[in-house]
Amino acid sequence: MSEELLKSFQEAYRNLELLPLVEPKDLSRFRVDYGGEIIEELEQLVEDSPSADGKIIFTGHRGCGKSTLLAEFSRRLRDRYFVVSFSIADTIEMSDVNHINILFAIALNLMSEAEASRVEIPQSTKEPLYKWFAKRTRTEETKFQGEASTGFDFFKLIITKLKVDSTIRYEIKQEFERKLSDLVARINEIAALIQVASKKEILVIIDDLDKLDLARVNEIYKNNIKALCQPNIRIIYTIPIAIIRETFLSTVIATETNNQIVVMPVLKIFEKGKNRLPDSRPRQEATDVLCEILDKRLATNLIESHTAEKIVVTSGGVLRELIRIANECCRICLRLIRRKTGEQVIIDDSVLQQAVTKIRNDFAIRLSKIDYDILQKTYQNFMPDDPKQPEFLDLLHGLYVLEYRNDEPWYDVHPVVVETLRRRGLINGS
Repeated sequence: MSEELLKSFQEAYRNLELLPLVEPKDLSRFRVDYGGEIIEELEQLVEDSPSADGKIIFTGHRGCGKSTLLAEFSRRLRDRYFVVSFSIADTIEMSDVNHINILFAIALNLMSEAEASRVEIPQSTKEPLYKWFAKRTRTEETKFQGEASTGFDFFKLIITKLKVDSTIRYEIKQEFERKLSDLVARINEIAALIQVASKKEILVIIDDLDKLDLARVNEIYKNNIKALCQPNIRIIYTIPIAIIRETFLSTVIATETNNQIVVMPVLKIFEKGKNRLPDSRPRQEATDVLCEILDKRLATNLIESHTAEKIVVTSGGVLRELIRIANECCRICLRLIRRKTGEQVIIDDSVLQQAVTKIRNDFAIRLSKIDYDILQKTYQNFMPDDPKQPEFLDLLHGLYVLEYRNDEPWYDVHPVVVETLRRRGLINGS
């Protein structure tokens, strides 16, 4: 077994983790110039809002790069704003997210970031806030001496408790369900203290709300969007792209946010319909971006260049899928290196085919007859019969169907799923 080759693939495998680029070191190593116009759009809404409490909705397919872009966006604005950026998944168990604990998480992360940034809030003002959080999360009373590190550790402890203890989340929901204004008032009080001390306006960015089940997202936004818009601070909320297809809910969200909705599109590998033509070539601009992403994570001597291009096409333009396919290829190669002692191993078309087969089977086991009918129609017409049909929205949410944009939105089936349709005789092609 070649130890050098093994270590090279192990490094590539680590580089291809399905995680957003949030940490500065990861951003500097792996980020490529992508999504600049989306950052400009978000920045315009933040900077030019007529009030300091505008709410922005940010949406797009899961895995299209929203989290990485938001991390870059927050980094750019930190000199001008007091930015509080957090993942709801790191604060609350995803199956138990509701509008009340979202607001509680905002208050909690405001204080945590203030302590981490050593914002000079008077101790006499901070102590009642400590006690307020301690009481509502059943945290033991602690003597606070005023050191920022002590306070920061305290809020990290509370964030951990909120995530793992369902009883605490239930009690918070019970307490504030009928007096939500008290919780909003507390957020506004904390925000006002931070603004005075930091001399910066506040921007809160809440990531990973788009990863919730559609039914839970529907409940949160449909019934409680007004509550989420009450705090007197700028907030960016993320939502699944499927939600803005639903007329009533998207209208409610647009009304409450003054139509401040930003959509991050999938990278368009082919113009509409071009991938159906023989010998069609992918768009160079999209190919260059996605190949650069692979180059930064996977040494060029570990993959055939034409195979890298095939991975790009197979991803459908979704960054998460690009990484997932390459990651699966690395897993296969690591097994081959251990099995074929002394033989040269490289990611070639054969390895890619094995990876795609694995991913295709993962997709296929969840499909029903209705799903196949919808996928067939979408592939044939670039549009389903009913884009508001719940089953279609689930397919959109699950990346079986991808939305692209020209002058108007159009849809196509994920390239990996297309092969499943062919094998079932639902579409033409070998």
